[in-house]
Amino acid sequence: MTAEPLVYDPYDYSIDADPYPVFRRLRDEAPIYYNERYGFWALSRFRDVLEASVDHETFSSARGTVIELMDNPMPDPPMIFMDPPRHTRFRKLVSRTFTQRRIGSLEGRIRELVAGYLDPFVGSGGFDFVADFSAKLPVMVISSLLGVPEEDQDQLRHWTDQTLHRDPGETGPGPAALDAWKEIWAYWQGHIDARRRRPGSDVMSDLVRAELEQGDGTTRALTDAELHAFFGLLSAAGNETVARMLGWAALLLARNPAERARLVGNPALIRNGVEEILRYEAPSPLQGRWVTRDVEYYGTVVPKDSKLVLLTASANRDDREFEEPDRLDVTRRIERHVGLGFGIHFCLGAYLARLEGRVALEETLRRFPVWEVEEPGLEMIHTSTVRGYARVPIRF
Repeated sequence: MTAEPLVYDPYDYSIDADPYPVFRRLRDEAPIYYNERYGFWALSRFRDVLEASVDHETFSSARGTVIELMDNPMPDPPMIFMDPPRHTRFRKLVSRTFTQRRIGSLEGRIRELVAGYLDPFVGSGGFDFVADFSAKLPVMVISSLLGVPEEDQDQLRHWTDQTLHRDPGETGPGPAALDAWKEIWAYWQGHIDARRRRPGSDVMSDLVRAELEQGDGTTRALTDAELHAFFGLLSAAGNETVARMLGWAALLLARNPAERARLVGNPALIRNGVEEILRYEAPSPLQGRWVTRDVEYYGTVVPKDSKLVLLTASANRDDREFEEPDRLDVTRRIERHVGLGFGIHFCLGAYLARLEGRVALEETLRRFPVWEVEEPGLEMIHTSTVRGYARVPIRF
C-alpha cells in the first residue's frame, strides 16, 4: 500500500482535530518540512524546536509569530513580536509590575472565583466546563490585574475570541475579527485616557506611569500604541492559554480516569499534573519565526528570509525526549517541555497560568472527583495559534 502524502496544514480543521499522527510522521519522515501552499518550513522534533527557541538571532520574532501576519509586520507590535535589544527593554519594564509576588498574592482571590463558579453545580447533573467555568476564570483574573471592571470582562473575552477565530478557508482575520480589533482598541483607549488623568493601583496604571529605558540611557513614557500592545497581549494571551489548558484538563482526566483518581487521592500531585497536561496538549501548538540566515537541517537548507514554524505540540510528544509520550502520566518526571515556550520568549504569564491551573484543578477535584465528558457536545475553536475547546460538557 502507498502511504498517504504527508501534508501539514495548520488551517485544516480535520488535521487540527487530532494533529498527532501527522506530527509523528513529520518527526520520522520530514523533520524539516516545507509547506508549498503557505510558504513556510516546520521543525517538529524536540531538540530542534528547543534549540531554535533559544536562538533568537537566527530565528527572529520581529516579523511576528503568527504565520498569516509575518508577510506584513505590525508597525506597533506586542512584546512577543520583538527581538533584543528592543524586546529586552520592554520585557524588563513589564516584569517590574508583573511580578511573581504580585501574582502569588492572587491565590486567595482565584480560589474564591473558582468556588463561585463551581459551587452552583454541586449536586447538579453537570455543566459545560469551558463555557461555564474555564473561559470565565482567566478573564476575571487577568482583568483584575489590569483593572478592567467586572461588568466589562465577558465582552472583552468575546472580542478576543473573535480576533482569533478563523472560518474554513480563512488564513487571516476576517471582517468579524477586524471589527473586534476596532472595539478592543476603542475600549483600551478609554482606559488609557482615564489612567493618565487618574492612575490607580493596578497593572494598567503602573504601565501608564512606567518609564521605558532607551538605548542611550534615557527614559520615556510608553506611547498609546505601545500600551495597546501590552494590554492586548496580556488580556488575550492570559485568557486563551488558561481557558484552553483547563478545557484540555477536563477532557483528558475524563479519558484517563486512573490518572484523575491519582490526583484525587493525592492532591500534592496536581502541580505536576498541570505540567503533564501542558506537555500533553500545548494550548499554543506552534510558534512562527523569521529565518535571518541560511540554516541547514538534515541535508536541507532553509534559506534566509523564510518563514519557519516551531511545532511545540509535536516536540512535546517526541519519543526522542519523552518515554511513552502519547500516554498521560501525572507522575511523570518532566525536566523541561516547550508547552509555554522557551528562551527569551518564554511565556511571561507562565507563573499565573500554572497557579490558575493548580487552584482550578484542586477545587474541581475536591467537589467533583468523577465525571464523564459528553463527547458529541465537544466544540473546538479554530485558530492558527491556539488549539482547544470552546465547549466541554461534563456530566456526573
